[in-house]
Amino acid sequence: MPKKRGYHHGNLRQALVDGALQLIEAKGPTGFTLSEAAKEAGVTPAAVYRHFEGREDLIAEAARQGYEIFADVMQYAYDTGQPSALAALEATGRAYLAFARKYPGHYIAMFESGISINRSPDLAAVANRASGVFEQAAADLSRHIPPGKRPPASMFSAHIWAMSHGVVELFARNSPGRHSPFPPEDLLESGIGVYLRGLGLIEQD
Repeated sequence: MPKKRGYHHGNLRQALVDGALQLIEAKGPTGFTLSEAAKEAGVTPAAVYRHFEGREDLIAEAARQGYEIFADVMQYAYDTGQPSALAALEATGRAYLAFARKYPGHYIAMFESGISINRSPDLAAVANRASGVFEQAAADLSRHIPPGKRPPASMFSAHIWAMSHGVVELFARNSPGRHSPFPPEDLLESGIGVYLRGLGLIEQD
C-alpha cells in the first residue's frame, strides 16, 4: 500500500499538486486522471475533491505555483543582471530557459495545458507579476529614447518573451528532430541583440 503522504504530513493539497506535477511531466497535462493523481499522493480518488473541483482545477494550482517560482526567478535575474539595463534584460531571457529546464512540470502546466491565467484572481496576479519583470526591464532599456520615438515597453517586452518562449519550445525542451548548432542561451542572446538593434535600443556593432 502506498504511504498516505498527504494525511501523514497534514498537507494533502500540496501532495496532490506534487503528484500532478510528476504526472504532467511524464504524460502531459491531459494524459493523467484524478485517480492517478490521488494514487501519487497515496489517497483515495474521493479525497481529491476535498481540495479541487477537478483535474483542471488541480492543474491551475500547479500553474499558479509555477508562476510564483517563475516570477521570483525572473525578478532575481533582473536584479542581479544590473547595472546595465541590457544585461538585466538578457538575464531575464536566460532565466526563462533555466526555469523551463529546472521546472518542466510547472512549465507545462503554465504554458501548454490550455489553462487561462484568468481562471482565478490569484493566478492572474502572479502571472502578471512575472510579465511585469520583462516589461520593467524593457522600460529601463528605452529610457534614453525621446518619448515620441520610444516603442511601447509592453510591445517589445512581449516580443522578447515570445522569442524566449520560442527558443525554449524549439531547442531547449528536446523538440523531436530539431537541433540547433548553437546553445539555446547563445541563440536567444544573439536574437535579442539583433531585435534591439533593429529598434535602435542599442548601438550597432
